[in-house]
Amino acid sequence: MVYRPIVSATLLLTGGVLMAQQNKPNVVFILADDLGYGDISPYGQKLIETPHLQKMAEEGMRFTDFYAGCSVSAPSRASLMTGLHTGHTQIRGNKEIKPEGQAPMGDKPTLANLFKQAGYQTGIFGKWGLGYPSSGTEPLDKGFDTFTGYNCQRESHLYYPLHLWRDRDKVLFPENGHGARRTYSGHFIHKDALRFIEQSAEKKEPFFAMLTYTLPHAELNLPHDSLYKHYRQKLEPKPWTSKWEGDYPNTEDAHASFAAMVAQLDEYVGEVEAKLKQLGIADNTIVIFASDNGPHREGGADPEYFDSNGPLRGIKRDLYEGGIRVPLIVKWPKVIKAGSTNNSPGAFWDFYPTFAALTKQKAVASDGINLLPAWLKGKTIAPERSLYWEFHESGGSMAIRQGKWKLVALGLDTNNPKYELYDLSNDIGETHDLSSQYPQILKKLKGKMERMHIPSQLFPFKNELTKN
Repeated sequence: MVYRPIVSATLLLTGGVLMAQQNKPNVVFILADDLGYGDISPYGQKLIETPHLQKMAEEGMRFTDFYAGCSVSAPSRASLMTGLHTGHTQIRGNKEIKPEGQAPMGDKPTLANLFKQAGYQTGIFGKWGLGYPSSGTEPLDKGFDTFTGYNCQRESHLYYPLHLWRDRDKVLFPENGHGARRTYSGHFIHKDALRFIEQSAEKKEPFFAMLTYTLPHAELNLPHDSLYKHYRQKLEPKPWTSKWEGDYPNTEDAHASFAAMVAQLDEYVGEVEAKLKQLGIADNTIVIFASDNGPHREGGADPEYFDSNGPLRGIKRDLYEGGIRVPLIVKWPKVIKAGSTNNSPGAFWDFYPTFAALTKQKAVASDGINLLPAWLKGKTIAPERSLYWEFHESGGSMAIRQGKWKLVALGLDTNNPKYELYDLSNDIGETHDLSSQYPQILKKLKGKMERMHIPSQLFPFKNELTKN
């Protein structure tokens, strides 16, 4: 297996910028769940107000061509954590292990391991979904000092759960039994995240905090507070009724609920920023905001009404742009140029080599590249690089982007797979299939796509494109 090597000679790439930092920068990585490219105002949202994210974009760098690791949660997060795309990751789909949790993520070091080796305090708050309890790949097994949240993706669909996890122990919420709405998981998790930031600052130790909030994933359920009431008055109402037993619960007003969930996420971002300023560490903290995949229409969510994917085609579970292209905002005061925009093509697997360079660590195997030159100098880097995804539901699919060209392969579990070719520079909405007009480009990208996929026993395609 051959991966692209990480460049670790940070100072050669960044001049003296990192040398000028007196302290190791803290890193706060905020990851939304099922938030679309167009769901926040820095990317064109008109109906939902996200002033804190808007301010973050105005004070940081907004990326236009950034991608999640996959079009659903577990493989996307595995890619983020390990620096591998889904042709190489251990986890390539949402594979549940009863009674609670997902398939283990394997022994590849994670972002948290990188930061621990560099002397950072590490914590994750929100959804994990990368190994069931006692699997050996729980957060505390993979480099995190502390964890509050959901181990299991299925459990994270509940905002008033019967339990969460704190480190390796369950925290029980009997008050949420029988459909009661007492302890809202989002607030509980957020408080622990702020406490971790505060305690790390008090110890004067650098920290890496991953805030993997489950907003705005279904169920569309949240406190009926001022945010919800505001959007009930502002938006066209949409009652929603579940269609089968085991589906998400009925929603009095799906439009108001979804909008309030995005707005609540924005409030959390604002409270994190306020905490950093209160502690006097904002200038030495990198804050990153992204989403794990494209928007959903589960539980009454209405991506068409909110224009959740903006100009992009597709949603969650699609390898069209709308399923995988996501917002990315990076803020580093006095280092990253405020209000800047960058169109470098990048993806989740780039964070591993980027953080390796940031913490001046030895190069390790990864599919990604170091994004620091884009962050620090505003450069467009590697515009012709190849980015790869695969997905193991809906008949099996793969996609590759190289420069302006995007190839999507559909029906890989059938005897008649279909290949669609798009020129993203002229057709960001992927409406005009050019495969018949450019057969040589199709052939070239198909061959490269096949080489980037290594078969997986845990997540096989029924009809593998590549031969063992």
